[in-house]
Amino acid sequence: MENLDKLLKNLKKSGIVIPDYVEAAMRKVDIEDFTEHDASGFYEDRPVVFLENLNGGVKTISAPHMIVTMLHNLELANAKHVVVLGAKGGYLSAIIAHILGEDGTVTVIDPSIDVISQLSRNLRGYPTVSCHTSDKLDSGKLKSLSRVLVTGQIEALPEWLSNGIEEDGFAIAPVGDRNSQRLLKIEKQGSELFETDLGGVIFGPVDIVDSEYDIPSPEEMAELIEQVIEMMSFSGIIEDNVKSELFDLVAELRLLPDDLPPPSEMETPSEHPMMKLMMEKGEWFVRIWPIVHGIMGNRIASYGSPDDYDETGHTDFVP
Repeated sequence: MENLDKLLKNLKKSGIVIPDYVEAAMRKVDIEDFTEHDASGFYEDRPVVFLENLNGGVKTISAPHMIVTMLHNLELANAKHVVVLGAKGGYLSAIIAHILGEDGTVTVIDPSIDVISQLSRNLRGYPTVSCHTSDKLDSGKLKSLSRVLVTGQIEALPEWLSNGIEEDGFAIAPVGDRNSQRLLKIEKQGSELFETDLGGVIFGPVDIVDSEYDIPSPEEMAELIEQVIEMMSFSGIIEDNVKSELFDLVAELRLLPDDLPPPSEMETPSEHPMMKLMMEKGEWFVRIWPIVHGIMGNRIASYGSPDDYDETGHTDFVP
C-alpha cells in the first residue's frame, strides 16, 4: 500500500486529476493480481506487460497516469453499464466494476481469444464483468450504451460501437495511426457524433496480433542500422571501427533483393540471405542488436519516473 500511496501522491503533484471514487477503487485492486510479469514498474508510473505471444506480440496494462486520466474522463459517477474494448489485463475493468458497484455491469471485448482467456481467469471474482471476443459478442449487448472506453489505438470508432451509443452517451478512445493518436471524447447528440480532443497519446493497437512486428526487408534493416549509427554517434558510444563495419553492413544489405521472402517462410530461417549476412558479422554486431530490436519493436515507455514529475502537467500522455 505504501507504493500505491506514493504513486497517487506523485500523480496528484504532477497535475493529474484523480476523483475520490477512482482513488477508492484503485485501493481495492492489486495490479499483481492481473499479470504474471514484474509489476514493480507500475508504481513508477510505467505500463506493465500482462501477455506476450510467441510471435512477439505484447499487451500491457496502461501506466497509472493514463488509467486515471481515462477513468476521470469517463465520468463514471452515475454510469450503470460500461463497454471496454481492449482488455488491459482486466485491471482497468476491475476498477470500473468497483466504481459501478453491484448494480452496474462491465462488458469487456477483445479480438484475441488468448487475451480473453487470461482476462476471464483474472476476473473470476468479478461477477458483474463479462468477457467476450469480438466475433462472439451478441450485438444485443451493445444497445443504449452510455459509456464506451477503447484502450488501444484505432483509426476510427467502429460502427458497431458508435451505433449503440445512446443520446448524450459517449466514448473515450485513442484515435489515430500507430505512431500518434489523440484521446477523443466522442459524444452522441441526436444522430451525430461530436469530438472533444483530450490530448495527444501513444497507445499500442487493440489486437495483440497487430503488435507483432515483422522482420524488416533488407532496405528497412539498412535504414534501421543507419538510425543506430546516428544515435550511437550522437551519444559518443560507438568506436570508429564498429561504425565502419556497420556502414559496410548497410552497403551489403542494400545489395540484397528487397523482395526476399521473410525468414519464417523458409525451411531453415538461418539460411535466409539477410540473416546469414548479419550472423556472419559476429560478436560486434550482437552488441548493437538490442538497439536495433528496440527500434523495430517501437516499445512504449512512461513519461517519467516518480522522481521526475513535472508539476506543470503533461502535454502528451502515453499508456
